[in-house]
Amino acid sequence: MVIVLSFDIDGTLELGDPPGGVTTEMVRRAHEMGFIVGSCSDKPLSVQRSIWQQMELTPAFVSAKHQLGKVKRENPADAYYHMGDRDTDYLAAKDNDFGFWWAHEAVEQPWLEFDMANHVQEPISS
Repeated sequence: MVIVLSFDIDGTLELGDPPGGVTTEMVRRAHEMGFIVGSCSDKPLSVQRSIWQQMELTPAFVSAKHQLGKVKRENPADAYYHMGDRDTDYLAAKDNDFGFWWAHEAVEQPWLEFDMANHVQEPISS
């Protein structure tokens, strides 16, 4: 099972402005578990890349939030999830057929509930 996890930055990741509750260690663990991780944010791509460098992780993608569809086309997977703290995050996920978790839900690391071999968990929010 291949699953893409897309993180908004501001209000979602701890290195955002404002900081969110999803820590670098949480993202690192998802990456180590085999999830395809990256960011889709309103921040310029160069700023997103800098944040990934601070986390000492290489993302599979960095993209503008409104380009989640491009992320989907360029990263074949069985399931796609985006997490963020604003209505624009929710709408971008919905418009591009991504599952969605609000930032306050993402801090619970719902991706840890996936059984990668057998099924995909339903997202907390629909």
